[in-house]
Amino acid sequence: MEPVALPLGRPREERADAARNRAHLIDVARRMVAELGADKVTMDGLAERAGLGKGTVFRRFRTRAGIFLALLDEEEKHFQRRLLSGPPPLGPGAPAVERLVAFGRARLEFLLEHMVLARASLDPSQPVPLDESPSLFHVRMLLGEACPDVAATGPLALQLVAALEGPVLLYLQSADRPDLATAVDDLIASWQVLAVRVCGVS
Repeated sequence: MEPVALPLGRPREERADAARNRAHLIDVARRMVAELGADKVTMDGLAERAGLGKGTVFRRFRTRAGIFLALLDEEEKHFQRRLLSGPPPLGPGAPAVERLVAFGRARLEFLLEHMVLARASLDPSQPVPLDESPSLFHVRMLLGEACPDVAATGPLALQLVAALEGPVLLYLQSADRPDLATAVDDLIASWQVLAVRVCGVS
């Protein structure tokens, strides 16, 4: 089974001026993170640097975490394209179990690469919307192909995606130490064990 189109991009057409403002704010925010660090980026500072009104920034992002969520979303779109049309085993063409293992590896590497944005995008007052995640869609599809008997219900895919998203991010945040890359390597190895055993592959 090959993947169908994932829900990339914004749900409805933006006005031209709104789209320009969004692109401008994303660009300015990205440069501010690189120059100042994520902890120094504020809604007011972004508005001032972008030369736009504070109301425009607040309407676009709603919260400070929303700035980083938008930046992360831009990177997420590139990641999703790799799933749809990249080379196997991450992209189409490999057996489903191999793709599931490759997905976990790539997702954890993605998280490590974009750790600053991922941390800053967490809003403690909001739940992590895993049920809306494109990753959930992808894992559910691969489980349905690799092991349809155990994938008959959605919660299994949800639990697997949770093992790659919020809880792992919190673990890595608490493991902010020189061997962070080693911690990610260990998580990748554990994900392979988990995916293979869930699908009953020896």
